[in-house]
Amino acid sequence: MRMAFILFDDMTTLDFSGFHNAVTWLKKRNILEDLSWDYCSNKEVVKDDRGMSIQVDHVLPDLSVYDLIFIPGGIATRQLIHDPIFIDWIRTAQEVEYKVSVCTGALLLGAAGLTKDKTITTNPLALDLLEPYCKEVVKVRAMRNGDVFTGGGITASIDLGLFFIEAITNKEVVQEIQTYMDYPYYNL
Repeated sequence: MRMAFILFDDMTTLDFSGFHNAVTWLKKRNILEDLSWDYCSNKEVVKDDRGMSIQVDHVLPDLSVYDLIFIPGGIATRQLIHDPIFIDWIRTAQEVEYKVSVCTGALLLGAAGLTKDKTITTNPLALDLLEPYCKEVVKVRAMRNGDVFTGGGITASIDLGLFFIEAITNKEVVQEIQTYMDYPYYNL
């Protein structure tokens, strides 16, 4: 499985790192040996919402070559939904098997037209912002509707990662990774 982690200026790093840490255990524990990932953005270096700089692997790659895209949230999502270059780039993921977002990253999936017939979630403080982009918005920590996985606010990123792992493997694998992460809260 080839994954693209979508990064952008003013993203919330915990949105990214919770899911990232959980799913990359699949390679670290040799559960999915063919697992690989790239850090992708619309620029070579991004700064998160606390000022941390992150070097990316690929600038505006064709996302259709990936099996999974992951989009974190952050205050910048409110502006990026109006950026035609960024949104056209996200649209290249139309045929990607798994489209995943946490927090307000769902706004970017929505603005790209990838959630119009879906029931999805986002940060509880932004549920109303998501309504124009989907069939229904619900308040949950992690959920799936077809090829779209979405998570609630910031710390739900860890739950979403474990939820995704359980969806593609089984309960025993997710419990093993939960133990390695020392994360006692997952129980969806």
